[in-house]
Amino acid sequence: MENSMIKKSYAKVNIFLKIAGKRGNYHELVSRFVRVHNLYDKLSFIKTHRKAFTIIGNFSCNLETNTVYKAYNLIKDYDGVEEFFLNHEIHIKKNIPEFAGLGGGSSNAATFLLMANQYCNLNLSKDELCSIALKIGADVPFFVYEYDSANVTGIGEIVEKFDEEILNVETITPKVKCNTGEIFKIFRDNFYKEISNEDAKRLLSMKSLEILKELNIKKANDLYESALSLYPQLGSYEKKDWYFSGSGSSFFRINNGK
Repeated sequence: MENSMIKKSYAKVNIFLKIAGKRGNYHELVSRFVRVHNLYDKLSFIKTHRKAFTIIGNFSCNLETNTVYKAYNLIKDYDGVEEFFLNHEIHIKKNIPEFAGLGGGSSNAATFLLMANQYCNLNLSKDELCSIALKIGADVPFFVYEYDSANVTGIGEIVEKFDEEILNVETITPKVKCNTGEIFKIFRDNFYKEISNEDAKRLLSMKSLEILKELNIKKANDLYESALSLYPQLGSYEKKDWYFSGSGSSFFRINNGK
């Protein structure tokens, strides 16, 4: 049976990722997020008679740590939400690699929120959804806004659309599961630095292709050296014109005009 309740859940890459400071246990970021149009999961809501909240998909995590389950718990007290998900299963067809710096889990949570907002008639604005999204993770608000390219600052809650051509992003993901928490700890202990306000403003005003022409892999992503110190095998994937996304383990390049 055809199911119209279906939505693509896109991956992202960080064109650059800089640390601007600390806020409690969080790090303040300065980054350019870009949607990867050729890599996405698919979320669908499908009618069921199970009468229990159900997520079906190929995950390595348990239900309690699943980002979609976390998102559900944050909205289940809204009118009609619990009843809707007693009668609809959530199916997630995974294509985005996990632990890869491509934001798959964050994207799934945001896509779930957008779909639940629509099909449960919650009538929440993108800003209201963003305030929920931030409780799940720092990358989730970007996916809520559904921009192709955006400047992301603060702890992920400030998402500003950046107008530029849609980028043709190619990714490769080594079979290395990068632990984000460990990478940030190594960064704090051994590699910590903060970008100046002046440099942050300059990068945020530049087009992504200009940024990548100017910065090499280590200068573009403050977390790369930390990741490399923990997972030295990543070094074998370091090639000209390839960059490191998030806390890894994925590398990417832009094919526009090539």
